[in-house]
Amino acid sequence: MSDPFLDLPIHAVLPELVAALDRTPAAVLIAPPGAGKTTAVAPALIERDWCEGSVIVLSPRRVAARAAAERMAELLGEQAGETVGYVTRLDSRRSASTRILVMTEAIFVATVLGDPELEGVSAVLFDEAHERHLDADLGLALAIEAQSVLRPDLRLVVMSATLDGARFAALFEKAGQEPALVESEGRAHPLELRWLGSRPDLTVEAQTASAIQRAWGETSGDILAFLPGVRQIERVADLLGERLPHALVLPLHGQVEPAGQRAAIRRDREGRRRIVLATSIAETSLTLDGVSVVVDAGLSRHAEFDKVAGVTRLVTTRASQASAAQRAGRAARQGPGVAYRLWEEAAHAGRPAFDPPEILTQDLAPLALTLAQWGAADAGALAWLDPPPAPALASARATLAALGALDGEGRITAHGRAMARMPMEPALAHMLLFAAGHGRDAAETAARLALLLQERGLGGRSEDLARRLDSWNGDRSGRAGAARQLAGRWAGAALRLAVAGHDDGAEMPPGVFLAEAFPDRIARARAASGEDWLASGGRGYRLDPASPLATARWLVIGDAQGEARGARITAALALDEADIQQFLPHRIEDRLTLDWNASERRVEARRERRLGSIVLARVPDPSPDNAAVVARLIAAVREGGFDLLPLGTASRALLSRARYAGLAALDPALLIEVADEWLAPLLKGRRDLDVAAGRLHEALLDRLDWNERQELDRLAPAQFRSPAGTSHPIDYDHDGGPTVELRVQALFGLDRHPTIGQPPRPLLLSLTSPGGRPIQTTADLPGFWRGSWRDVVKDMKGRYPRHRWPDTPWTEDPSLKTRNAFEAQKGK
Repeated sequence: MSDPFLDLPIHAVLPELVAALDRTPAAVLIAPPGAGKTTAVAPALIERDWCEGSVIVLSPRRVAARAAAERMAELLGEQAGETVGYVTRLDSRRSASTRILVMTEAIFVATVLGDPELEGVSAVLFDEAHERHLDADLGLALAIEAQSVLRPDLRLVVMSATLDGARFAALFEKAGQEPALVESEGRAHPLELRWLGSRPDLTVEAQTASAIQRAWGETSGDILAFLPGVRQIERVADLLGERLPHALVLPLHGQVEPAGQRAAIRRDREGRRRIVLATSIAETSLTLDGVSVVVDAGLSRHAEFDKVAGVTRLVTTRASQASAAQRAGRAARQGPGVAYRLWEEAAHAGRPAFDPPEILTQDLAPLALTLAQWGAADAGALAWLDPPPAPALASARATLAALGALDGEGRITAHGRAMARMPMEPALAHMLLFAAGHGRDAAETAARLALLLQERGLGGRSEDLARRLDSWNGDRSGRAGAARQLAGRWAGAALRLAVAGHDDGAEMPPGVFLAEAFPDRIARARAASGEDWLASGGRGYRLDPASPLATARWLVIGDAQGEARGARITAALALDEADIQQFLPHRIEDRLTLDWNASERRVEARRERRLGSIVLARVPDPSPDNAAVVARLIAAVREGGFDLLPLGTASRALLSRARYAGLAALDPALLIEVADEWLAPLLKGRRDLDVAAGRLHEALLDRLDWNERQELDRLAPAQFRSPAGTSHPIDYDHDGGPTVELRVQALFGLDRHPTIGQPPRPLLLSLTSPGGRPIQTTADLPGFWRGSWRDVVKDMKGRYPRHRWPDTPWTEDPSLKTRNAFEAQKGK
C-alpha cells in the first residue's frame, strides 16, 4: 500500500511512536494543530503485527468524526465505511472490513460500558484530549482501568495539541504503565495577527460582518469566521448577503446537514472563494481546505450546569487564549495566513489562559451513573486529570436516587442499569423507560421529545416543544429523517428494557413524560400574563409573554437559559392540572404545614395538597399532630432565640447565676440544642409558648443535678445575708459584676469586704439610705468606712435623724432599727 501521509509533519515522529507502541501499551503524542495526527496515526498502526483488531479514534464532535473518517478514506482511495468508518449519533458508515472506526467520545463511553474488554479492538486513540470534554476524561479513565485489569495488550494513545503531556503520562503511570512521550514540532507557516479592536456601540454580528468585508478586500483565500452560536451565524450571513452578494457564504455547526458540512470543509469544486461561518466546532480536529484567513469574534459558548436552577445553560464568554490560538492557527495550516481579531492586543493577556475542563462545570449525573454501572464506588480510584468535585458528585448521586437509578447504598438498580444503556442523559433515559412502560406510541413520543431536547434547532426554535414536534414530523430533510430513525431505535431499545406499567387505557399527554424526567420543573403561572412561573422545585422562571405557551396555566420545563433566579424558559410543554391529578398522583403529597406567626407568637396549622413547592389546595387543620406542633414551637425558639420564651424573674436570675458559675448545663445555646428533652413536655397540647413562668423555672432548675446545685450555691449564691440578718438578691447581670443593694445600717460591724465566687472577687455593694435612696456603690467597704462615710453622715444625719450615723460604723452592731428602738432593745 502506498503511503499517502508522507507529506504530513507527523510523519517525522511516526516511526518513534509506532516503535514505542511495539514495546509499551501506552503513549502520549503531542502535536500541534495541522500536524496530521488525526488522519495519519491510525493508518500507521493497523500495519503492526500486534494490531489484529480495529483501531478506535475518538473525536470530540460529530462533524469532526465524520470529516476525519472521510479524509482518511479519501487518502486510501476508498469511501467511508470500508477500511475507515465512523459512528455518530445520527449517522454511521462501517462494514465487516472496517479496521479504523472514528466515533464520538460519548459513544465510546457506551461502548466500553457494554464491553469492558473491548473485544476485537487493538488500540484506542484519544484525539484532541486537551479539550477536556467530560466524556473524554471519563472514557480515558475507564479505558485505563480496563487496560490495567482486563486488557494489558490494549494500546491507548492520548493525542494532545498542548503541552499537557506530562499530566496525561502521569495517569498511565498511576496505573502501573510506562508511557512513551512523543512530540511533533509540526509545520510552522507564517501567521500575521491583525488586531481590529472592539466596538461596544456595535453588535458582534455587525462587527464580524465588517471585519469579513475588510478581509475580503485585503486578502485572498477562503475565510473562516468564528462566532459563538447559530443565531449569530445566521445574522452575519444575512448581513453578508447584502454587503457581499456574490460571495459563497457557508455555515458550519452541528445543525447543518452533512452535505452542507462537507461543502464548508472542502474547497469549492468550481473554484469560488468561500466564507465559512463556524462555531467553535471548527477550532480543532478539522482542517478546512483552502482557508488562509480567520476572523475571530473572540467569543465562546459552552454549556455550564447551574446547580441552583438545576439546568444546563449555554454561557457566552470571552474565548480563552488557548482557544484564540487554535482559531488563528487555522489560517496557517496549509500556508501563510492572516488572522483578524475583534479585540485589542493589550487586552489579550487578560483573557483566561484555558477553558475550564467540563468535569468542573458540567452536570455530573451522567458520569455518576456510568461510575455506578462500572462498579466504581470510589471515583477517586480512577485515573483523572481533575477528579470530579465531591459536592457535585454527591448532588448528582442524589438526583439519580430520586430517579430510582441508585438504591439507598448508592448501588445501581435494575432501573439504573436500563437507564445507563440508553444513549442520553439519565433524566431523559428515565423518561423514555417510563413512557415505554405504557406502550409503543408513548415510547415513540418520549424518544422524539428526548431528541428534541438534545438536538438544538431540530423542529425549529419555538419554546413550545409540541410545535417543534409537529414541525419535525413534517420535515422531510435528511437531518430530520435521520433523527426520526434514531428516535425509533431509542424507542425500540426502551421497549426491550422497560417494565410494563399500569395502563388504564387513557392517552398520556407528552407533558407527563417530561414531568417524569424533570419533576422539579413542573411549573405554574404566577400571573395571567404567563411571564412569571413557579416550579415545583421552588425555582422561579420567566417566559416571553409573546410565547404561544404564555396562555397556559401549567408547564413542564425541558430547558431554560440564564441565571438561576428568573431563568428564561426555552423549551417546555403545556400541561393541565387534571393531567397532573390523573397521571402524576405519586408526585402529589398531602402535607401538614405548620407556620410560626411571629406577631401572634403561635403556630398556625394547615393541611396542604402540594406538588413540591406548589400548593394545590390549603385548608386550616383544627387538630394537627401535637408532636409536630411541639417540634415547630421548638424550631421557632431555635430560630428566634432563647428570649422568645416567657422567662420570669426567677428564671432569668437562675440563668445569670449559672453563667457566672460556669455551669454549662444552663447555657442558653445548649438548652436550645436539647430543648426536646426539657421544653417539649411543657408544650404538650399548646400552640404557643405562653408557659407559666413557674413551670419554666422548675424545668430549668431540674436540668441541674444535686452536685451542680451545690456548686451553683457555692459559686453564685442567690442572695447575700447581711450582718443584720437580712437577705438580699444578688444581681449577676450588673455591669460592674455581681451586685447587691441594701441599707448601709445592715453592714455595721463589718470591717472586711464581702466576696463571692472562686477565685473570690469583691461583691459590689450598692448602699442606700433608710428611705432607699442611693448613697454609694463600693467594692472596698473598709475604705468607704474610713473615707467618704464622713460626708455621707453629714448629708444623711439631717435627713434621717431618727437613725444611727456613728463615726466608726465598723465597731457598731448591725441593725435596721431606729436609734431609739435600737437603744431600747440594747438596754433590755
